[in-house]
Amino acid sequence: MQIKALASATGVDTETIRYYEKQGLLPEPARQDNGYRDYTASHLERLSFIRHCRALDMPLADVRRLLSFVDDPVAHCGDVNDVVDAQLGRVRARLASMRALEKQLVQLRARCGDAHGPGEACGILSELVSAAHGEACACHSA
Repeated sequence: MQIKALASATGVDTETIRYYEKQGLLPEPARQDNGYRDYTASHLERLSFIRHCRALDMPLADVRRLLSFVDDPVAHCGDVNDVVDAQLGRVRARLASMRALEKQLVQLRARCGDAHGPGEACGILSELVSAAHGEACACHSA
């Protein structure tokens, strides 16, 4: 199949497919007589695997590491667990960061009711201006 068909089948942009080839994540396909790349079912399977890993927000280095286990099925799978555990740790850290951000925004939003008055009377703007001047603000209080 040609690259457009592979892209369509996997939902991966053609430039990304070429990038994965350059990075060695996807083997370079054979060429047809007209010079077009000729992708096979194994390319489709491997690219789908890469796409799934990327959908889990895994960095390419981890995807490469997981692919090495796919390529060597007798390798110890404890290392696979390590890759997933590290990604889980990164996701949990981001979730904690997002919860802290949510708390800050809730505190900031509490500075202003549902009033639709002039901007100079807006508690949110007042807090943001104060913070810009280096003063304490509601969303970053201790």
